[in-house]
Amino acid sequence: MTTETTAGIPQTGQQTSLSVAAAKNLASTTKSAPQVQEISNRWLLRALPWVEVSGGTYRVNRRLSYAVGRGRVGFAQTGGRVSVIPPSLRELPVLRGFEDDALLTELAGRFVQRDFAAGEELIEQGREIDEVYLIAHGKVDRVGTGKYGDTTVLGTLADGDHLGDEALTLADRRWPYGVRATTAGTALVLAWPAFQELVDRSEALRDQILAFIADSQLPQTHKGEAAIGMSAGHEGEFELPTAFVDYELAPREYELSVAQTVLRVHSRVADLYNQPMDQTEHQLRLTVEALRERQEHELVNNPEFGLLANTGYDQRIQTHSGPPTPDDMDDLLCRRRSTRFFLAHPRAIAAFGRECTARGLYPESILFEGKTVPSWRGVPILTCNKIPVVNGSTSILAMRVGEDNQGVVGLRPGALPDQVEPGLNVRFMGIDEKAVISYLVSAYYSAAILVPDAIGVLENVDTAHWHH
Repeated sequence: MTTETTAGIPQTGQQTSLSVAAAKNLASTTKSAPQVQEISNRWLLRALPWVEVSGGTYRVNRRLSYAVGRGRVGFAQTGGRVSVIPPSLRELPVLRGFEDDALLTELAGRFVQRDFAAGEELIEQGREIDEVYLIAHGKVDRVGTGKYGDTTVLGTLADGDHLGDEALTLADRRWPYGVRATTAGTALVLAWPAFQELVDRSEALRDQILAFIADSQLPQTHKGEAAIGMSAGHEGEFELPTAFVDYELAPREYELSVAQTVLRVHSRVADLYNQPMDQTEHQLRLTVEALRERQEHELVNNPEFGLLANTGYDQRIQTHSGPPTPDDMDDLLCRRRSTRFFLAHPRAIAAFGRECTARGLYPESILFEGKTVPSWRGVPILTCNKIPVVNGSTSILAMRVGEDNQGVVGLRPGALPDQVEPGLNVRFMGIDEKAVISYLVSAYYSAAILVPDAIGVLENVDTAHWHH
């Protein structure tokens, strides 16, 4: 085949210069280091104060507390029928630690399902408490009467919350507040006569209730801690009360967790292809990045020590209307002193920005750890993409940090053998018969909440609400 020319000019389709592919054979390309999309800001790892733990265990000693945490009751759903999961009834303060599973199963079977509509009044203030309510699905507001006769919202309850069981410790067994549904939902209701019949029949249940009432009558602070006897404002030869500070007899201990992987590099790659970039070094760098991402995920989500799972239920609040409004952020902020930062998924931060814009508010950005970040009331709002977003709903955390401040602390070991970063080491494992070099890469970590109000969570944050 020949190529025709006109007046010595090659026709279209004929190559007239050296091709790029051929030129690459004689030239060195300018290249980047290997890139990875998984890397995030990892603000939690950067903002937490880290405590070096010797012996792999960190014990949190606290003042003795009589308060029993109010947990969340669990539910099972079969079609349109909702039922209580019997063991989860131990999340009711009066049943905490109760061991009779058969009786709990019978008690769970006595709850009656009751569906409600948005705006429906479930409980009238001042009425006799004759039922226990478990909120299986939906949101309800506790409402009261203000000083000048206006209606005030005292709090919001949602899935798993309960009310009415406090009648056991009230002198006047009447509802001190009313309850109004803000969304449609489902409650499971237990009539007091049905509960009383079980109490009359079971000596173990009677003993459980009497012990609970006795604990509730012990002198204690508004935080539920054992009170320290003291006197103030007295005159003359007044007999002073004696006092001592009692401690928890079985304080919680946190053991360091670990994330590990084995990095494998063929010796031929390590020997022959290390210029201009060290292959082992870059393999290790990307592996460490992945381990640190997993470490932050565990600090947020691990069921044993993760911040979401270990936040006290009395430190969890619900959004008033769904999206995260300035009012919700104020409510979260005011529940603890010295809040160091908020932690939120980027979608939650965007939703909060939309709510501020709709109100004509423009929160300022501030400098935090050398970076410009959004803030609210002067408290930085840090991003964390490890906080789950489920069906458009997520959570926002607020934290006080540091040992000296009785806050949240990160835990890691002291100096490790073959350490490359604090709490992370790389150990040579040998070369196998296929000439593959192996390295064990390990990161050790945990987190501890020193006192319950060091961290709070705004739950059921709607990130899918848009203003039109």
